[in-house]
Amino acid sequence: MVTLLSAASAHAQQQAIDPTGLSFDAAARTARFQLIAGLTGLNGALNFNGFSDGGLTFVVPVGWRTEIDFRNHDGMLPHSAEVIAPQTPLPIQPVDPAIPRAFTLRLAEGLISEATDTLRFTAQPAGDYLIFCGVPGHGAAGMWIRFQVRASAKTPALLLTPAPGKRCCE
Repeated sequence: MVTLLSAASAHAQQQAIDPTGLSFDAAARTARFQLIAGLTGLNGALNFNGFSDGGLTFVVPVGWRTEIDFRNHDGMLPHSAEVIAPQTPLPIQPVDPAIPRAFTLRLAEGLISEATDTLRFTAQPAGDYLIFCGVPGHGAAGMWIRFQVRASAKTPALLLTPAPGKRCCE
């Protein structure tokens, strides 16, 4: 069973979440999310799953094993992904991941079109994070979504983030 929640905002209402990209096994405390770079032309293809500037939030219960299956769908640009701490201003290149092992290969260079990698990590500690493209300039240009590790979450969820904006951490 997949939990899909949405929060209203004018921007978010124009986009829909594809719930097929999220699956989980509650008994095994495992979440799996398909993270697709450059899925649409939104933001010059600098997006994850068609969302940019924090417009999508992936929520995981604290302590769950998390697998993020990354694929670069962008036919022109390389992309990468890492879980970072929210910061202002956003970095212009890769930084140390906020959670051990929560990053793709070739963070700065990016993975070429249709290349894949899997991030495997335990979702802890509880807190707010960003899933951020580490290719120089991409994340700062809006190629990031939100990632929340919550003690109160019972199951993983994808949320439309209310009032996403160009700034991540105010």
